[in-house]
Amino acid sequence: MSIEQTKDLLKFLKPFPVKIIETTLWLREFVWKLYPDCNELIYDNYNAVAFGWSATDRLGSVFCTIAVGRSSGNVHLGFYRGSEIADPKKLLLGNGNQYRYVLVTDKKEFPATYMKKLLKEAYSNTISGLKGKDLTIKGTTITKSISAVKRKEGTALKQMKKKVPK
Repeated sequence: MSIEQTKDLLKFLKPFPVKIIETTLWLREFVWKLYPDCNELIYDNYNAVAFGWSATDRLGSVFCTIAVGRSSGNVHLGFYRGSEIADPKKLLLGNGNQYRYVLVTDKKEFPATYMKKLLKEAYSNTISGLKGKDLTIKGTTITKSISAVKRKEGTALKQMKKKVPK
């Protein structure tokens, strides 16, 4: 299972404050426990560190993502096809054609039960569109891109060494 594979992700999160890293890693564990056979695709982009879960090794089949904005430091739990998900509590933000997300600022206030329902629907929607596709890669972490732009190294990770699994 790939939940233990954190080397690249920790390197990409290094410039962020400890609270953001902790929230991001907690949210990652939340999703991994629900979908241990999916693949985690990591993108270290100029504007954000983003990673998502997919039944394949392709971005087009990612059903949920976690993104940390470089300028804002906001942590999003998002859905690529979020506009197709029933959201009776109207917690999802965004008004584009597809992407919807929730801001995750505190795990104590995170609506876990409700988000599990949304994740289940997002996963089901994505799987239904993958009929006949190769689903042989399972439960692995794949770093898909690394930004060429170098950022100032942070010291937040040094403070977390005892808290984060290697």
